[in-house]
Amino acid sequence: MQRRRWARGAIALSGAILTLALAMPAQAATTSTRPATGPAPAQIPQLTGVELAASWTAPLSTRGRYVVDADGDRFKLLSANWDGAQGHWSGSGSKADPATHNSGDSYDIPMGLDRVALPTLMSDFHSIGINSIRLPFSNEMLGMTTAVPDAAVAANPQLRGKTPLQVFDAVIDALTADGFAVILNNHTTTSLWCCGVDANTKWYSSQTTEKWISDWVMLADRYRTNPRVVGMDLRNEVRRDVTDDANWGMGDGNDLYKAYQQAAIAIQKVNPDVLIVMEGINWQGVPIDGFFHDRPMLKPVANTSNTILHPDKLVYSAHVYAYTGPQHTGATGLGETHDLRYRDMTAAQLADAVTQEALFVTTAGQHYTAPVWLSEFGIRGAGETDQKNIDWWNNFTDLLAANDTDFAAWPLVTQADAAGTFADTYALLGYRPDGSRISIADDWRYAGWQKLVTSVGTTGHVATPTRWNMLGSDSYLPDTNASALMQDRPDWDPGQWKGVCPDTERLQGVSRSSNRALCTDAGQPPVTTVRHVVGTEANVQFDWAGGYSKLQCANGEIAVGFSLTIGTINRWATSKLLCAPSATALPSSNGRTLWFDRADDRPAGGGSTASDWAPGRFKGQCADDEYIAGIAYTYQRLQGGVPSALLCKPLH
Repeated sequence: MQRRRWARGAIALSGAILTLALAMPAQAATTSTRPATGPAPAQIPQLTGVELAASWTAPLSTRGRYVVDADGDRFKLLSANWDGAQGHWSGSGSKADPATHNSGDSYDIPMGLDRVALPTLMSDFHSIGINSIRLPFSNEMLGMTTAVPDAAVAANPQLRGKTPLQVFDAVIDALTADGFAVILNNHTTTSLWCCGVDANTKWYSSQTTEKWISDWVMLADRYRTNPRVVGMDLRNEVRRDVTDDANWGMGDGNDLYKAYQQAAIAIQKVNPDVLIVMEGINWQGVPIDGFFHDRPMLKPVANTSNTILHPDKLVYSAHVYAYTGPQHTGATGLGETHDLRYRDMTAAQLADAVTQEALFVTTAGQHYTAPVWLSEFGIRGAGETDQKNIDWWNNFTDLLAANDTDFAAWPLVTQADAAGTFADTYALLGYRPDGSRISIADDWRYAGWQKLVTSVGTTGHVATPTRWNMLGSDSYLPDTNASALMQDRPDWDPGQWKGVCPDTERLQGVSRSSNRALCTDAGQPPVTTVRHVVGTEANVQFDWAGGYSKLQCANGEIAVGFSLTIGTINRWATSKLLCAPSATALPSSNGRTLWFDRADDRPAGGGSTASDWAPGRFKGQCADDEYIAGIAYTYQRLQGGVPSALLCKPLH
């Protein structure tokens, strides 16, 4: 959720807490009539629920940068955020008093159920051209046992007497029955409106990491039989709290990469069909000129990407609002810096910034390649007169359309007063007390919106590309066990760090003096479910790395994982190799020795060679049509036992 309407953010500076003023200008009475640039956009197709349901087959997965349905056809996420179940309470006064709520009284359920019947809401959602819903919730909502007040569901009397979670269930049933794909989003821990010093800055805020994961496991199981619940968006806008920052890969309690790994694997063990959506870090540092501050978004993914049990289910996401910027929180007054906001940028600057922060992830053939879902963006509708905001909307929608980017606008539904003034001015749909509708079709944003939902992009069948995934993060916590098979088997090298490729991939590259490695399915032969742990030279048939100790798979076996020591002495020394027998015959070959003890040795034109999966370390990587059959190492000459050479054998 964007931080645009209120002043509750805070940071620590010299022991003081600085409240960030994040309010927006008051809504004006006039509507901009500035025409959209370029040709008139196409009309939005008016699908019925039956037509939408027939247009795609669940579950969803990914192929390269695209989300595809079960038939392998592109399913572009044309989404909006139906918020409310995460709570709108502003944190003071009674939760039951609408005056203490931000942007409308949500009752901890999706907005609009007090004013419009579910069938009408479904029809109205179809009218604006979306095919999917990001559905935020709070962890607090999941445990609420008191029924929502009758006023909360006045237009849907069948929901009276239900708890917020039961209403959530009914909303999901209605959406999926009408053909919409639903992606659940853990927006907040408490039902406080995000984002300030609100006990919601991190996934473990006001709860434990274990509780956060267990809630996700419960939801994965709860909706497992509904295949149109297609995704789990793990956490919204992780950011600095008063004292410290989240990080990406340090292995401590603030490591978002680690938390995502743990949650994704736990979810996939219950429901392997759902997409796993990982949003980057929204904010680090102290937003004061002269102090470090940054919006990392997905930039850390360039060097430390996630590898999960089913890697074709991973989607990354990011948020962009006009009032924020690459180094700007969006604050005004106290806490405001002199960094550019996105609305201050030219179209070219905006495209460059968003590409560096997020869209680079869609680059083909890298360890991080995945779809990027711009899962929140938006701007004031009726009453907007700031030309910078208007230009930003036009430039940003141009950018998303030109890049064929998946998106989710914020928010979908709000309450309006009798005069038609929206409680949340960014909303696509608003409903007066009598239930009458006001749509984005009625305001200046519509040309840009039409462009988004009708733009021509990749459609139809998407070819399956070669996949590359990385292991390790330079931290020994956690292991990167991306094998569903090995998740359910005993620890094969107790006390050491272990990296195991997904069951559809093999080990293809290894770094020196770190735990980074590379997996791939390039030309991958099928392997059996047997796994052999190699800790001696018993399989070595000739001296392919003179003077070095060697771990080698048996003939006909492929390396799918490895382990390293994690002690203070000889850390990252070679420990063991994990091998899988090929289900088909492999060529008889002695292979070749690939040394990387003094420099990188990576194949020219090979996969993921345009990205650095082990920053600052030497890397050895077999050619795309080879597999790793062995690793060599030595403790001589103070080399500490770290990997120095690979035995690469041909696949064909």
